[in-house]
Amino acid sequence: MEEVSFRGECPQCRSDIHVCLNCIFYDEGKANRCREPQADYVKERDRANYCEYFMFKDDQAEKSGKEEAERLWENIFKKPSS
Repeated sequence: MEEVSFRGECPQCRSDIHVCLNCIFYDEGKANRCREPQADYVKERDRANYCEYFMFKDDQAEKSGKEEAERLWENIFKKPSS
């Protein structure tokens, strides 16, 4: 995947891309809302920031992984044909 610059913008809507909400480490359940323990605190998580640990979250990869897990689950527990 291509690296996202600190000032990267969406070509369609011009919104910031390098934001906590787009990062794989973002986690509402963590004290700093970040799973990276060395990351600095970021006050505005929907605005561009200079976090060195930022890694763009690929929602498509997450969805395909979930779909694959559901398919495997169904194959394991499907009812035998009569």
